[in-house]
Order: sequence, then C-alpha cells, then structure tokens
Amino acid sequence: MTSNNTDRETNLYLYNPSHILPAIFAALVGLSFLLHVYQNYRYRFWRVTFFISWGGALFTAGWILRCISSYHPTNLNLYIASTVFIYVGPPVYSAAAYNLIGRLMNYLPMHAVLNPNRVLIFFVYVGAAVEATTVAGAAKNASAGSDLDEYKTGGILVAAGLVLQAVVECCVIAVVATVHVRCSRARMLSPNVRTICITLYGTSTLVLLRCIFRAVESFKKFSDLDCRENCGSILSNEWYLYAFELGPMLLYTWWLNLMHPGRHLPRQKVHYLCPDGRTERMGPGWIDRRSQWETFADPLDLKGMLKGTPSHEKYWLRPDEWPVCKDGSFAMGTATNKRITFEDEKDLAPLSSSV
Repeated sequence: MTSNNTDRETNLYLYNPSHILPAIFAALVGLSFLLHVYQNYRYRFWRVTFFISWGGALFTAGWILRCISSYHPTNLNLYIASTVFIYVGPPVYSAAAYNLIGRLMNYLPMHAVLNPNRVLIFFVYVGAAVEATTVAGAAKNASAGSDLDEYKTGGILVAAGLVLQAVVECCVIAVVATVHVRCSRARMLSPNVRTICITLYGTSTLVLLRCIFRAVESFKKFSDLDCRENCGSILSNEWYLYAFELGPMLLYTWWLNLMHPGRHLPRQKVHYLCPDGRTERMGPGWIDRRSQWETFADPLDLKGMLKGTPSHEKYWLRPDEWPVCKDGSFAMGTATNKRITFEDEKDLAPLSSSV
C-alpha cells in the first residue's frame, strides 16, 4: 500500500500527461467558443443557444487547466479543477440542444410532442441532476487520494450521472425523431427543418458516444479501486481521453458552428410554419389552457392525450387570424436573423431607390 500512496503523491495521473495536446485542443475548443459568441451576436440567437457559449467557456477552461496541470502532475487543486471543468462542459452543451428542440416545436406547433415552452425546463431539471451528480463525483474522484471509500463513492456518482445523461440523450433523439416523422408525413419537411433534425441527431449521438466512454471508464475504475499500475488500456492510455471525450465534443461544438441554428429557425417563439410547408406567420404562441402548475407536473399532457382532448389551442388551423411574416420564410430560405450591417444597408440602397 505504501508504494501505491507514493505513486499517487508523485503523479496524480496513471500516465505521463502530454503538454502539447491539451494546449492544441484548448485552442481549438476556445476558437469554437469565440465563434459561437460571434454567431449568437450576429444572428441575435442568445436565448436559444446561450448554453453553447457557456459550455464552450467551461470546456475551454477545463483544457487550459489540463495543460497547466500536465506541468504540475502532483498539484491536487489543479488536477481537481481540470477534471471538474472537463466533466461539466458536455452536459451544458447538451442544454443547448434541449433549448433548440423547444424552439423547433414552437416553429412547428402542430407537430409538438410536448409544450415547447416547457421543453427546456423539463430537460434542464434532469440536466441539473446530471450536472450536480457529475461534479460531485468528479471532485470526489480527483481528491480521493488513498481513501478508497471516497474514490468508490466518486466513481459511483460519476457513473450514475453518465447513465442518466445517456438516457436523456436517447429521449432527445426520440423526441426529434417523432417531430421529424410527423413533418415528413405532413409534407412539411422543409430544408431548414431537415437540417435542424439532422444536426440534433448528430450532436446527441456524439454526446451519447462520450457518455458510453466515460461510463466504461468509471466502471473500470470502480472494478479495481486500488489500481495504480497496469490498469487496463482505457485508464492507462491518455489517447482514449482525446479520442472519446474531447473528440466527440469538439465535433459537437464545431458542427453547431457550421450549422448554426440561428440560420435556420426564427428568433421569435410566435413565428411558426403553416401546414403548407412554405408560408410563415406570426401567431399567438403556444397556448395551454391548463394552469402553470399542471404544465410543470405533466409537460407531455398525458392526461389530455389519454382523453383524446389535448389542452392546447390549435391556432394554426385559423391561419386568417395571423399575419404573414413580411421578412420572408426560413422554410423557403428567404428569411434571416442577421443584424443589418452598414455594408448590408449599402447593398439594399439601390434596391430601395429603384422601387
């Protein structure tokens, strides 16, 4: 046991950590984070995709701390901080997908699986449990030292958080698939809706892949609590961390940069797509006749579905009551959330003068 304690005091990692790779990937994650901030400003989409930027800030901080920690492998505080920030970044990224699903269902209210205004709350409640469990477990694991009971408790918490997040991601994929199928059957699968659905499938799959890796890693730790040498390839090789933790999340964040939702969905929740799949109108927004407490307790409106009388109003069946959007249609590719810049005004000036 003495040699194990000595090993832990000498190096908190099970290998000699790279100095260069954390710096390179911190730069890549940080650049993507800055691009998210720019695009959120450009498309004025902060309310929907704020969590992408917040998750990017946390994940970037984690890899910067990892780089510093690699030069000080015996510093427990740096090790704990880098571990916690790297663990908590992905769940925050996932919250952006939950928000995006809510906006997609506001845009397609006739195909909504649940109250679009309760999607974020519904998933974020679960996400908060994932976050709290993961942070507590990561902190206990990193600070356990030679205390095997503490190490065991941390491993259990992390594994529980990862399993819970994997279940949530499966639910996200199921909700998106339901909306996708409904749109396809109604012939409302416009290019922008298809793009958002594919993006959500891809990003959720990446998070799920990361959860599987972390779960396997945690169960491996749990199965051999006293391991400090020859702990198996997953625990003893750093490249697994980059391939299955950093890799999927780096693809996630760059995917959302390349296919930013602000290019494909309107900013306003009341802006919706008509059943013809082309016209867009400014409606009243989702109207639920139930009390606020009931919508929290039963976001899926299971009671209404069982009775065959949903509790929300089908305002999209009364199109003449709502004005057509004058700034174009996202379904037809003629609308945009972009801020009008000075250059844009110069381009539009000849058009307005000719009119």
